[in-house]
Amino acid sequence: MSEALAPRLPQLERAWVDQIGALSVAAPFVIGSGKFWFDYYADIAERYEWDRPVPRFDGQGTAHIVREPAGVVAAIAPWNNPFGIMASKVAGALTAGCTVVMKPAPETPIEAYIIAEAAEQAGLPSGVVNLVCAGREASDRLVRDPRIDKVSFTGSVGAGRIIGMACAERFARCTLELGGKSAAIILEDADIEVAAPLLANVITMSAGQICATLSRVVAVDAVYDRLIDGIRAEMAKVTVGHPDDPGARMGPLAMERQRQRVEEYVGIAQAEGARLALGGTRTRHMDRGWYFDPTLFVDVSPDMRIAREEVFGPVLTVLRARDEAEAIRIANDSDFGLYGAVFCADKERAYRVSRQVRTGTIAHNGFLFDPSLPFGGFKHSGVGREGGEAGLTAFTETKSIIL
Repeated sequence: MSEALAPRLPQLERAWVDQIGALSVAAPFVIGSGKFWFDYYADIAERYEWDRPVPRFDGQGTAHIVREPAGVVAAIAPWNNPFGIMASKVAGALTAGCTVVMKPAPETPIEAYIIAEAAEQAGLPSGVVNLVCAGREASDRLVRDPRIDKVSFTGSVGAGRIIGMACAERFARCTLELGGKSAAIILEDADIEVAAPLLANVITMSAGQICATLSRVVAVDAVYDRLIDGIRAEMAKVTVGHPDDPGARMGPLAMERQRQRVEEYVGIAQAEGARLALGGTRTRHMDRGWYFDPTLFVDVSPDMRIAREEVFGPVLTVLRARDEAEAIRIANDSDFGLYGAVFCADKERAYRVSRQVRTGTIAHNGFLFDPSLPFGGFKHSGVGREGGEAGLTAFTETKSIIL
């Protein structure tokens, strides 16, 4: 399948740009990261411990701990990274020996069609990889179907809650990778020359439409004002433009409803007393498409909705903390726990702070990801893990054989 997908990468790149307005300069990296999953899980399959012989506890014989396929998998992917997310689910499920029913978002069906064609070209038997393109009602029917053994869903908290309850009713397995309101903790010894541009670039990456994006900044008093000045200056440099403009650093929001959502949250933030330091309006020179300027709110308190709810747009909020302990408390004062970061000089301190933050992944001095590591969330950010060997294990059931 990986070999079949290789010549289709330009088509996949174009599909991502055309469907949601992503920057064409970013497409090769994002789409290449999707194809990566087929190579990665093919490699893992060679060393994965499918069958582990162990001695019996009573010493009277042997036993085996084996991993078997979970069964029929419903793979439901969102519109913001439709190829990469669907590819990780399909590759993991197939490697585990499962059959798959792909359900892409209705806004971005093209990638799943190409994956299905690659499966056919690779010679997979009929019925191993299946495709359903339809609206939300099809997803609901799919997750409730007793023939589906496992649901792997990436998307909103609201949809994840419905899917989780539907699976619980019939004891179907599910993995849910949901939303985030990820916090970047900035301590007094952080390098502001590194932190400020990074935070400005992360929140404008894909116009802020990334579940793990660092949308909350919690800065201690000692660096608060200097950090705000740095972020504001860096965000002001972000050029908003057409997806095919090589000079653009941020494109449009994916659809009209997304821009309406961002505008609603900007109004809510101002009504609750947050101070608008930059942006907050539609991009004036782009009158066609769903463009919105990079937006920065400061003097934000932890109880404001802009600090608690996922905007899914290029809106960054900055909160103040007295010290490290309060910064950790504010970071944890959230219904979400998908991702996070801590900026400080010392990696031992970063490790100590990271152990206190309730989130599935946390990075030191960056927006970092490692596909060999498990990825998923605490609290409302989901159930289960994807990526690495944990992502393969999620598509298996454990059996004990006692001989």
